[in-house]
Amino acid sequence: MSLRTKQPHVLVISYPAQGHVNPLLQFCKRLAAKGIKITFATTKSFSKTVHIDNNTLISFETFSDGFDNNTPGQFVPPDVHFPKLHEVGSKSLSDLVTKLDGLNAIIYDGFLHWALDVAKRFGIVGAAFFTQTCAVNSIYYHVNRNILKTPLSNSVVSLPGLPKLENWETPSFVHKCDVFPVVRDVVFSQFTDIDRADWVFFNSFYKLEEEHKKILASRSIEVKTYNLESKKVVDWMMKLWRVRTIGPTLPSMYLDKQLLDDEDYMINLLKPKSIECMNWLKNKPKRSVVYLSFGSLIQPGPEQMEEITSSLTDGEFSFLWAMKSSEEAKVPKEFLNGESKKGLVVTWCSQLEVLAHESIGCFVTHCGFNSILEAIGLGVPIVAIPQWSDQTTNAKYVEDVWCVGVRAKPDANGIVNRRALDECIREVMEGEKGNVIKNNVIKWRDSAKEAIGEGGSSDKNIDEFVAELKLQ
Repeated sequence: MSLRTKQPHVLVISYPAQGHVNPLLQFCKRLAAKGIKITFATTKSFSKTVHIDNNTLISFETFSDGFDNNTPGQFVPPDVHFPKLHEVGSKSLSDLVTKLDGLNAIIYDGFLHWALDVAKRFGIVGAAFFTQTCAVNSIYYHVNRNILKTPLSNSVVSLPGLPKLENWETPSFVHKCDVFPVVRDVVFSQFTDIDRADWVFFNSFYKLEEEHKKILASRSIEVKTYNLESKKVVDWMMKLWRVRTIGPTLPSMYLDKQLLDDEDYMINLLKPKSIECMNWLKNKPKRSVVYLSFGSLIQPGPEQMEEITSSLTDGEFSFLWAMKSSEEAKVPKEFLNGESKKGLVVTWCSQLEVLAHESIGCFVTHCGFNSILEAIGLGVPIVAIPQWSDQTTNAKYVEDVWCVGVRAKPDANGIVNRRALDECIREVMEGEKGNVIKNNVIKWRDSAKEAIGEGGSSDKNIDEFVAELKLQ
């Protein structure tokens, strides 16, 4: 075979949510920088709700989910949206493939698994892309294949390549299988036809999924260290499919600096209040501020919000809190106008810019995997307050596997009380265990940079995919 003269063309399609679009767009930037023509597409309805920065290396298209005329922000219940997305999306995607003519591959978000049928129908490469960890997706795979049966009957879950998980440490769709049943079915169905995919990409890096060395600091002063038996979930998955880790998909200027114009993600749901945040942070001492964000989907309930607010206002550390505007009424007004030296509450910020600021000492997070990758990539310790989905499993890994933070334990009512949160923050910010955590997260940060940098494991995996496309 000889190298093709025509530039390979790849269509990348994403589920319409920021936590899915951003990682895929960052992957697109890497592919485009290596000479691949990229067309990125998400739904017409979602494209109306966000601002997408221009990028001359990436072309943008849309496909229909059946709700093209919806106004921005108009809510469609999952039991209505997902079936329609599958039905209308398949037809609309086929029309887009026909329009683009000459595609070599479709990289599809795992939530849009039906796109693989479209790729096979057109005789082009079909590559799945997953935005969650290998561990979480391994659990979903075992449920999909009825190897792990729900509702869970045992108190401990044991699967190949994973540490033993308590029942409640599995994703919420597994241990609370009656909650959000439509979304649950979608995450499990990602693996219905995965065996037919030509490639399977994970937004992670090999060492993060392969090396499980536990460094445990007890709640007392004594610090203990020991190693777990090596667990290699990514290697186990490679025996099933053509798995490649290609992350972390953070903007290059925060990691390897190979893409000189890649300083931020390309979409924002709202305009970030960057100036306000940076002005407020600039006079704070190094590692003195607690940053909090619980994502863009599910926010803590009223009782939990009250406990968090009380912990912060009564605590000894300054804080910056990014929250939805609908939640602002639950916090004291002095934190909303930027005049308080103790705390600042904003509706939106550039999380990367905040986490990279030298004043940030820890990150209180819901443990969405994108947020974890950002914290690890920028060397920021974590206090985990998981809410749902994969977050409970991610929090387990944060504390017990990667050892980059602590989990704030909920009470019998499922609420993390103010005292428990305050203890976790103080432990990370100034405790002896915090020193161990800080050292660990720096090591992981360096591993992340190495993986995505030139010649690193993720970079080589991307090169392998690119080389095969150019040989078609």
